[in-house]
Amino acid sequence: MKLALIRRQFSATGGAELYVQRLLGALTAAGHETHLFAEKWQGQAAGVQFHTINVDASRSERPLRFAAGVNAALLQEKFDCVFSLERTLKQDVYRAGDGLHRVWLERRKQFAPWWKRPLIGLGAFHRNMMALEARTFDSANTRHVIVNSEMVRGEIEQHFPAFPQERVHLVRNGVEVKRFQNADRGGARRRFGLADDDFVLVFVGSGWDRKGLPWLLKFMAGRSDDPKLKLLVVTRDRMRGKVPPNVILAGPLPDVEAAYAAADVLTFLPIYEPCSNVVSEALAAGIPVITTAFNGASELIDPGVNGHVLDDPRDFATLGMCINHWRVRGNAGPVKTQQPLDLDLNVRHTLRVLELAAQNS
Repeated sequence: MKLALIRRQFSATGGAELYVQRLLGALTAAGHETHLFAEKWQGQAAGVQFHTINVDASRSERPLRFAAGVNAALLQEKFDCVFSLERTLKQDVYRAGDGLHRVWLERRKQFAPWWKRPLIGLGAFHRNMMALEARTFDSANTRHVIVNSEMVRGEIEQHFPAFPQERVHLVRNGVEVKRFQNADRGGARRRFGLADDDFVLVFVGSGWDRKGLPWLLKFMAGRSDDPKLKLLVVTRDRMRGKVPPNVILAGPLPDVEAAYAAADVLTFLPIYEPCSNVVSEALAAGIPVITTAFNGASELIDPGVNGHVLDDPRDFATLGMCINHWRVRGNAGPVKTQQPLDLDLNVRHTLRVLELAAQNS
């Protein structure tokens, strides 16, 4: 097959782009002719033909200009399947990895202070994103959709009921499982200044409000009387306000598996996450996860067995009880998950959808 992939930004070394890297590698290894259309990229991927989409526009106009630029470039060649990882104008397969922009705005309004709520979603950027999203979920423009959680599937059904549900395919995220199973716990604890008897929560991610870090910091500020409870934070975000003394800031880490190795529980409390990779990473590392029902990855959680799911990220009482559950459990060995987490399985299932789209074209 001659395949076109669309991704606004590509990095051959970035962890967030691991999915795209693996997919490109699998496509070329299978003998497919693969083209990547991107605004910019770092590094190269063997056997992939890159096409630069030049965009000179403001933040509000940039997604529309990129979508128009890609559309014009695609008309210059014939492809068996066009696979977009961005909201664009026309594609055979769209991967809704970012969920729905309109649902993200709903969640922001739900959790914002009352005086901010009327202002959320008013800007030109949000209007353009929702218009582009509506065009993407028009079945005349997109023939198949890949989602990474049942949560997102339900959101599509609710907000775009005209899109045929039989053309929405669930392909869960995958991670390099072995990478997260071989880290040195003792060495990792020493690296972050943790004692052997500390009970360590870990937060991994950037996105401040969306991923719930402010609530975790507030929770830890209220637990200063518990000297053995620590929170290890792995993030690019700049901290706002005073950081509690029981919080350790690790910054961004290229070897994030060390943070999971040092920790006892992943605490990740987003207000909207289509399906967070950090949940799969933590489960692959064998540690339980406390997350929210607004995270599609909560579908991987069997409550009390490999984690807990909170209905409200601000519910500190329930959060405390969940943490205590895992402290009492002690070091009983790695938790188990019933869902497959392997990245190669994700790639194979994605390829099946692309092949289906090509056959039906």
